[in-house]
Amino acid sequence: MELDSELAGIRLKPHKARITWRDTTNFAAAIAEDLPLYFDDRTGQGIFAPPVFPVAVTWPILSSLGDFIASKDFPIELLFTQVHYTEHLIVHRLIRPGDEVCLTGQIAAILPHRAGTHAVIELIANDAENKPVFTEYIGAMLRGVECLGEKGRQDLPVTPEPAPLAAPVWACQKKIAPWLPYVYDGCTNIAFPIHTSPKFAKSVGLPGIILQGTATLACAVKELIQREAGKDPTRVQEIACKFSGMVKPGTDIEICCLGSKDYPRHQDLFFEVVNAENKRAIRSGYLKIKKESE
Repeated sequence: MELDSELAGIRLKPHKARITWRDTTNFAAAIAEDLPLYFDDRTGQGIFAPPVFPVAVTWPILSSLGDFIASKDFPIELLFTQVHYTEHLIVHRLIRPGDEVCLTGQIAAILPHRAGTHAVIELIANDAENKPVFTEYIGAMLRGVECLGEKGRQDLPVTPEPAPLAAPVWACQKKIAPWLPYVYDGCTNIAFPIHTSPKFAKSVGLPGIILQGTATLACAVKELIQREAGKDPTRVQEIACKFSGMVKPGTDIEICCLGSKDYPRHQDLFFEVVNAENKRAIRSGYLKIKKESE
């Protein structure tokens, strides 16, 4: 199987979504958030969605990507080989209940990789006033698919690299409950059977169901906000990572802060998540937060 990089730039059909308070509070509850900002609607400012919530907003497109690709030239059958490989989320502002967002996008890059082909999908979300809410770059690894050429936008966001450290700045253990994949599936509508059907997971060569990668990411971002952002998720400006390993329900993960870099107006935080087999489930983790005075 092969994919021509000349297909980069193909547009996706637009998609509109209206966000309800059940959408945002359910997402927060799924990852055991406890900040009142996500739940207490008695305040004048109302409630907000967690920073990772956009992955639930874009899921209707990603789960039916073949229906959104506005070209007959793209070989849709290759989409069955994809796994979520990279995530880069630029947060212009947190989503709030009542928001109506319009998603537009494109296949931004098709690049060769030792495991196959790395395709990057760009999705831009604007609100009803056409103001930016978030931009998401989802990297899909098409396993066993040869990339012909190397084409794509050259201005894709680049994740900064941390300075080498002998040991993490801090690390914390988190128990992944056996039922968490089912709760995350039901509360986010991010549904795929490798996370909820042991029979299906076994049929595709997995040892059993695995936790959703974006759930692992959301748990890590939650911890970083608690410890490094003064429990204020509105300071989050960017989130990025590579998904590199599996997390089995009923096991522990370790969230590790690998350091930070300070700038006049923001701070870069670097992290990884290690699974129970001492392998990195998330690597090259990156969180950009604005300074409190901003």
